[in-house]
Amino acid sequence: MDTRSEIREFLTSRRARITPQQAGLPWYGDNRRVPGLRREEVALLAGVSVDYYTRLERGNASGVSDTVLAALARALQLDDAERAHLFDLARATRATPRTRRRRAPQRVRPSVQRLLDAITGAPAFVRNGRLDILAANRLGYALYSEMYVDPTRPANAARFVFLDPARAADFFVDWERAADDAVAILRFEAGRNPYDRGLSDLVGELSTLSETFRTRWAAHNVRLHDTGAKQLHHPVVGDLSLTYERMELIADPGLTLFVYTAEVGSKSEEALRLLASWTATLDQAEAANVTDTA
Repeated sequence: MDTRSEIREFLTSRRARITPQQAGLPWYGDNRRVPGLRREEVALLAGVSVDYYTRLERGNASGVSDTVLAALARALQLDDAERAHLFDLARATRATPRTRRRRAPQRVRPSVQRLLDAITGAPAFVRNGRLDILAANRLGYALYSEMYVDPTRPANAARFVFLDPARAADFFVDWERAADDAVAILRFEAGRNPYDRGLSDLVGELSTLSETFRTRWAAHNVRLHDTGAKQLHHPVVGDLSLTYERMELIADPGLTLFVYTAEVGSKSEEALRLLASWTATLDQAEAANVTDTA
């Protein structure tokens, strides 16, 4: 990731979406040559000179203070995810450029796997910022069984969404939202870890093979996913309406635990119980197979 061009394109895209009226500035209905705010208007709102803001928007964030970044975030009406992303990009432009490196494979510690396995009534899994699912409990694997049709490991949610769109469109009731969310998560991760070779390889692969991904990637949208709802259609148990909670694994930087639950007494809770039964049946069949072979 070219951090200078990233901060330039991010600031330009955020400036373009805000009208003078939304920013509380006078507007006289003139024919504006640019969508959204002009550079001088952003500078005015942020309390910096036009030259200084222009330098920032050209990607030169060396020496920029957190106070100025916070003022820019307010002027551009950034949400929490966008604000964090702006700070990440500025931090990356100030850092000494490093050769992109491929991280050592991330491992899920045995105690974390035991924690996953102890969660028996809800799908649970551990994911990294590249959307690799690194570990899950039995119900988690069963819930995302469609993602494991592709033999590539680790299973990756973005590859599933964009490189197996027919299957993914059947699985995600709102595929458009799932696609937007996947790209927004990868964008956020790219700001946090601009020198992650695995992430840049993934983005390159998806950009090459999916025009839909390329279009969304160019929008520079970022998003945080701490809690929310998922509408899924599982090939075995049908429609599921689930809520999820996200918990950082503090001892394992970059890894996050997700747990999905259904409302008590709902059809989705019943479907999860059916999914657990289906998983248990498969386990029994596999065990019987192993016994017969032995």
